[in-house]
Amino acid sequence: MKELVKEMIAAPSCCAELKEKAEAWLAAEGDARKAAAEALIAELEEDVTPIDSVIGFFSSDTAAGIFGPEGAAKMLAHMKEVKAAGGEWCDCGACSAGKKILDRREELF
Repeated sequence: MKELVKEMIAAPSCCAELKEKAEAWLAAEGDARKAAAEALIAELEEDVTPIDSVIGFFSSDTAAGIFGPEGAAKMLAHMKEVKAAGGEWCDCGACSAGKKILDRREELF
């Protein structure tokens, strides 16, 4: 599990809040581990994004402002491909690793 958490932290798409919770979990020992695991799970549940939400974001003016119109269009096309192939979640590095962690959340404790 530690390697998966480190993989998520290393992903360029990992937001500061998720990185903070993940690093706290990695550093936690003993009784602090449970609280750190709960905090990490809560952040993952907020951050791991369903594909339809990602598609909505990359369709927005906000995404065009952040990534540029061409960048947002490219990401939108990719996310639509992910959905067409049966993907239910964002496939960025942080979300992919985060989803695996959520699926195995009991190992965080």
